[in-house]
Amino acid sequence: MSQSSTNHASGSDSAVLLDGVTKQFGSHVAVSDLTLEIPRGSIYGLLGPNGSGKTTTLRMIMGILRPDRGNVTLLGESSDTVGGRVGYLPEERGVYKKMKVIEQLEFLGEIRGMTRAIARKRATAWLERLGLPEWAPKRIEDLSKGMQQKVQFIGTVIHDPELLILDEPFSGLDPINQDVLEDIVRDFHARGTTIVFSTHLMEQAERLCESVCLISKAEKVLDGDLREIKRRERSGAVAVDYEGDDAWLGGPDVEAVEPMAAGVRVRLRDGADPQALLRAALNAGVQIRRFEIVEPTLHEVFVRHVGDEAAAEAGLPAGYEGLGGAA
Repeated sequence: MSQSSTNHASGSDSAVLLDGVTKQFGSHVAVSDLTLEIPRGSIYGLLGPNGSGKTTTLRMIMGILRPDRGNVTLLGESSDTVGGRVGYLPEERGVYKKMKVIEQLEFLGEIRGMTRAIARKRATAWLERLGLPEWAPKRIEDLSKGMQQKVQFIGTVIHDPELLILDEPFSGLDPINQDVLEDIVRDFHARGTTIVFSTHLMEQAERLCESVCLISKAEKVLDGDLREIKRRERSGAVAVDYEGDDAWLGGPDVEAVEPMAAGVRVRLRDGADPQALLRAALNAGVQIRRFEIVEPTLHEVFVRHVGDEAAAEAGLPAGYEGLGGAA
């Protein structure tokens, strides 16, 4: 069963509203009865392992695919009518390789309703920001794949859309350019743009997202405000920095002790009271410098809900439980 922490009653303040959306290809169900609401002005992460249904969902949002059942609304309208209010970066990168960089960006601006002069001005500014000004007169085919991806991103945002939909936008970028793109996403967010992006990289989602939806095997597992999800998913993990004997760490409530740079992380059995651990430490004469209940990382929430197979795909070892323990 799907879990949801959002209210889908009206959608009046939603940038994107999906209501019972299902998409099937032959006998394969790619997305099953997906309902979610993406608030205007938010950074929203559509998360899950490869093949979970993220790209199919984004294509239905954009109107590239039609749902077999359910409804999609963008910015209060049908996806057929929003036009230049949306910018979309697909997972499959595509550029006109024989065109010059500046000509391609002018063309993309013009088909979104801009004059050529304005499109050139904006394209030039974006090329400067992304470190590509000298490549403006070059053919796209002369650029590296990373540079081509930057050009495609400029084409996605050149018309300053209200809603940005980015499918695996960090894929293929080196760490420096990933940081640059993260900064750009934050800048758009500061201006009130709604950003929706898919990823299977939990660390980037945790840095950027205010709200998330986790999809696994075509179905929604959970969605809502990221901070609330982490609070809801919190279990018995405590970070402790102390001086003294460590015999108190061997009590019946302690499942595992993991070393940290300063102190240890203690994983407690389900239902154990962290305050009992603190009392045990104080009764043992231990000097406590830090005692903090630890919220799970998004990686840990991910593993808890989608299991070892998806965890391995995300780069975590089989059987990984994280600080919060297995669910």
